[in-house]
Amino acid sequence: MLIDRFPNYFHSLITFPGYPGFPEQPVNRTAFPAFINQIQEQNFDLALQMQGSGLISNPLVDLFAAKNIAGFYTANNYCPDKNLFIEYPSTIHEIQRHLQLMEKLQITSVSSDLEFPITEADEEDFVNAALPVTPKEYVVLHPGARGANRQWEPSNFAAIGDYCVENGLQVVITGTKDELDIVEKVVRLMKYKPINAAGKTSLGAVAILIKNAAALVSNCTGVSHIAAALKTKSIVISLDGEPFRWGPLNKKLHKTIDFTKPADLTMVKAEMDNLLFNSLQV
Repeated sequence: MLIDRFPNYFHSLITFPGYPGFPEQPVNRTAFPAFINQIQEQNFDLALQMQGSGLISNPLVDLFAAKNIAGFYTANNYCPDKNLFIEYPSTIHEIQRHLQLMEKLQITSVSSDLEFPITEADEEDFVNAALPVTPKEYVVLHPGARGANRQWEPSNFAAIGDYCVENGLQVVITGTKDELDIVEKVVRLMKYKPINAAGKTSLGAVAILIKNAAALVSNCTGVSHIAAALKTKSIVISLDGEPFRWGPLNKKLHKTIDFTKPADLTMVKAEMDNLLFNSLQV
């Protein structure tokens, strides 16, 4: 999927079997030696370490045996080559962090915009999903997120969904098959009946759904980055304590609300009014 969507950036993909200390996936310890051998056989000119500060990942990437290694490091921790590494900047946006690394490597930045190309397969998936929606006449709610601690309460999503319906917009709820429980809670809590698209669409079809939406309301998760890439208005609920790091950069199109600080539904509805409904009434 990565190669098909971004063929100008990626040539091939080698599947990572996980590594002790990385929380994103379980470790396949028996597959790890073959993975390292496969990487080393490539004899790469450059390996970029872009997995966080490098505390765990720098020793791992050093095992790749690339001719050069670049990336991030933190003081007093392992750094293969300080000429090609920068100290991990912990107080700036994730996009700006990686662009700083490119500048260190004397690669000129062209843009801070995200990209999410829409493919013909995505268009086919969207048509096959047969969702009864009209472009710009609906709002997408996405209540799921990878970690439960980053998920806004289903009752809050339901209240915002009802608010959208009362302001003349249809509501579509999206999510993966693993997020069906939280999606169904939102559906049950809403006064009005939304379109439940959870588990029924591919990632590409969801991207088209977001592209054609009047707005997206979501946790700070993958779909918020898709909305940023496709320039769809959005309200992003941040529960990770790092809205400065993960929230969309375009503050005119996207409003990030930090719910680790005092915040409530009134604030979210006010942002919806400013972002969407006031402009619809003009």
